[in-house]
Amino acid sequence: MARGPDRDGMPPVLIAGGGPVGLFCALLLGRRGVPVRLFEAGAAPQEDPRAATTHPATLEVLGEAGLVEEMTRLGLVAPIVQFWDRPTRSLVATFDHAILQEDTRYAFVVQCEQFKTATIMLAALGRLPRVEILFNHQVVDVTQSETRVRVQVRGTGGVTTHDGLYLIGADGGRSTVRKQAGISFDGFTWPERFLVLTTTFDFEAAIGCCPRSYFADPEEWCNCFKVSATGPPGLWRLVCPTSPAASDEELLSDDAVQARLQNFFPSSTPYDIVHRNLYVTHQRVAGTFRLGRVVLAGDAAHVNNPIGGMGLNGGLQDAAALASALAAILAGDVPDRQLDLYDRRRRTVAVEFVQHQSIENKKRLEARDPEIRARHLAELRDTAADPVRARQFLLRTSMIASQRRAAAIGLDEAT
Repeated sequence: MARGPDRDGMPPVLIAGGGPVGLFCALLLGRRGVPVRLFEAGAAPQEDPRAATTHPATLEVLGEAGLVEEMTRLGLVAPIVQFWDRPTRSLVATFDHAILQEDTRYAFVVQCEQFKTATIMLAALGRLPRVEILFNHQVVDVTQSETRVRVQVRGTGGVTTHDGLYLIGADGGRSTVRKQAGISFDGFTWPERFLVLTTTFDFEAAIGCCPRSYFADPEEWCNCFKVSATGPPGLWRLVCPTSPAASDEELLSDDAVQARLQNFFPSSTPYDIVHRNLYVTHQRVAGTFRLGRVVLAGDAAHVNNPIGGMGLNGGLQDAAALASALAAILAGDVPDRQLDLYDRRRRTVAVEFVQHQSIENKKRLEARDPEIRARHLAELRDTAADPVRARQFLLRTSMIASQRRAAAIGLDEAT
């Protein structure tokens, strides 16, 4: 038997995926009085070292929802980003987000781990009576008609059927919703996997780098950034490439991990490793973010390499735009075609900005040709020294420029 309307008789918006993107959609819709039923395959928000960087453009939409103060309390504020040349251990460029004070209320980045952001949202959702969160429930099948969407959900008690007005697919890069809807996921997969290591070692004290630092190296570039974890003194995470030919066991072994970190910065004692993991990394964008009553957001719609921290940020911006569009449609304020505008705006951001910027970030760090490396480093150095160019650089990396581009797109603009 299918479950349909909530107790007030209005069919809910269904959401697949209980990460920050799905939860943010639920929160924004619930606050507008829209009934929501969210399905999450896991038992709780996943506590792993995924995305932590929250850019100014994303803080804008989170601030409108009243979430930034708590994120700042549980995370750490990082106004500075640095670029280093690893072979010479020299600082190339420093960018201070304070230069964006005329552009945003949040002229800084907040380093708040993904599971903390999800926990903050869950606490806010607990106060919304028309939002139902179902953990240990996985969407396994999707069908739709002109007026409804129906999902089959596998839960602890078996498979149940749920009817809703719309379905938001926020169920990650392997999205069942996207696959069931028959939406393509175009792009490529990087041959090398990315290794993430978390350690108690204080790189700021040892090297002098700030909590958001990028190290260019033709042999092994590295992202090095700090998170607050459970509180002072916090933890440091390194993200670096690995050989496609090496096995997981080789790359994750104690000897290999210690050797990699000692090569990055020699220490008289072994590194204290809190966490280690390998990730296959893709650059892909869905063929459309909207097909009938199925709408995609976050990793279900677009994935990219983590250099620059744009993946989750783009997903949270998706959520804000999508929730606004759906709430207005359901209130009768705008036609259903508003979802076509959502598709056009957010897909443009994913293709023109997130994909382009994250690929360029990787090329900048890994360049092998000496002339190209020198040119990249000189460009960074000169850009940081010029206030006008530095502001334009940070408008792009903070994703303010992409939000402005999206806002300027009209429904009838050609893609």
